[in-house]
Amino acid sequence: MKRALVIFLAFMCLGAIEPGEKLDDPALEARARAITKELRCLVCQNQSIDDSDAPLARDLRDLVRQRIKAGESDEEVLDYVVARYGEFVLLRPPFRLGTLALWLAPFAALGAGAIVIYVFYRRRGPRPEPQPLSPDEEARLEKLTKRREERA
Repeated sequence: MKRALVIFLAFMCLGAIEPGEKLDDPALEARARAITKELRCLVCQNQSIDDSDAPLARDLRDLVRQRIKAGESDEEVLDYVVARYGEFVLLRPPFRLGTLALWLAPFAALGAGAIVIYVFYRRRGPRPEPQPLSPDEEARLEKLTKRREERA
């Protein structure tokens, strides 16, 4: 049972990488895996190409490995892929003027939400003091509580 669990977990950690895709040199393979974890699958759009089973992701993984085998640095490989597919392919786009809205949108949404909540509570105004019960309401309440006590 333990052996099956270990094998299962080992396969789960492999991601979508197929055995034929791996490079023979462990250092180059580690570089390739690091780069493919930084690139977005253009089909899935919420996964890295390292995790995706899509054919395009497989092609991109092969492209990254070919460029690494050709002797390119990590930056050169990333620059090539970005030049070919655009900055959208990066899971973490750089902080630039063109991506400023992307980076600041969550903070703007939080700020807008805080303003809406503030305005909502501000417009509500102070809560009025509760009015005391009238003699009729007190008598009715007393009657209801007595009935409840009699039932219990």
